[in-house]
Amino acid sequence: MALPAMAGFEEGLAAYDRGDYRTALREWKPLAEKGIARAQYNLALMYNNGQGVPKNYALARKWFTKAALQGHAGAQNNLGLMYVIGRGVPKNYALAYLWWSLSAARGNKVAAKNLKIVEKRMTRAQVAKAQALVAKWRPTK
Repeated sequence: MALPAMAGFEEGLAAYDRGDYRTALREWKPLAEKGIARAQYNLALMYNNGQGVPKNYALARKWFTKAALQGHAGAQNNLGLMYVIGRGVPKNYALAYLWWSLSAARGNKVAAKNLKIVEKRMTRAQVAKAQALVAKWRPTK
């Protein structure tokens, strides 16, 4: 990450930590639009939780997806949750399995635990389909 981008990210993080969501949004949105996964993830959290912006699960999904496609484990975990409960997307255990598998492979212990839970709710055929999705998946960057 270039130094100006890192500075903007850190300024956004400091603003977020003190509850200044407007400044965090101003710092992170341009970085997210430039493809910086950490900024995309944090912007998604803001939309998911309604922090400084109206709660909007469709925009949360959009930004989580952009970060997840780059391999961001937190975004992958949160997408899994969105798919398993149907928040902003139709319920889809196979996609929840996909995102949690990828996140768990990156060391996310919560995703690994969630993966075991969702797998118990799936048929063998659903698990096989989900495992095929995992095998085909490649990050975008």
